[in-house]
Amino acid sequence: MEKQTLDQTDLEILKLLQQNAQLTNKEIGNQLHKSTATIHERIRQLKEAGYIKKIVAILDRKKVNRNLIAFSHVLLHNHAAETLKNFQKEVTRFPEVMECFQMTGTFDFILRVATVDMDAYHTFYSNLAALPNISTVQSFFVLSETKSDTAYPL
Repeated sequence: MEKQTLDQTDLEILKLLQQNAQLTNKEIGNQLHKSTATIHERIRQLKEAGYIKKIVAILDRKKVNRNLIAFSHVLLHNHAAETLKNFQKEVTRFPEVMECFQMTGTFDFILRVATVDMDAYHTFYSNLAALPNISTVQSFFVLSETKSDTAYPL
């Protein structure tokens, strides 16, 4: 079932789950003054309609030894649809790549990369630069993190 619009209850459920996905249906129901069965059904529908893509645990990157974050801007030699598709397919195979965005402007893609340290980044960079059709890779390293949020305002 494709859900076309979200009502206030759906929005409140999504807000709560974005803040704490461990909440039980009962806990959500209590906060929203709805029955557990209603919340269960709503969450099932939100998942089915694609509003909830997956439920994950957000780890402390430093505790799992991902101390270096880089934003790598990638420029390709050619921009044929097949070339872009091939790059996207190949870049998703790198476990260091946390996010990949195709962009407008000077560079074709921006990658958010997480590695243990600069040596690990250098190995990643060498493997990335070896991909076909790479023209330029320009990287920027994070010095500090002021805000990191995963919840969308609803």
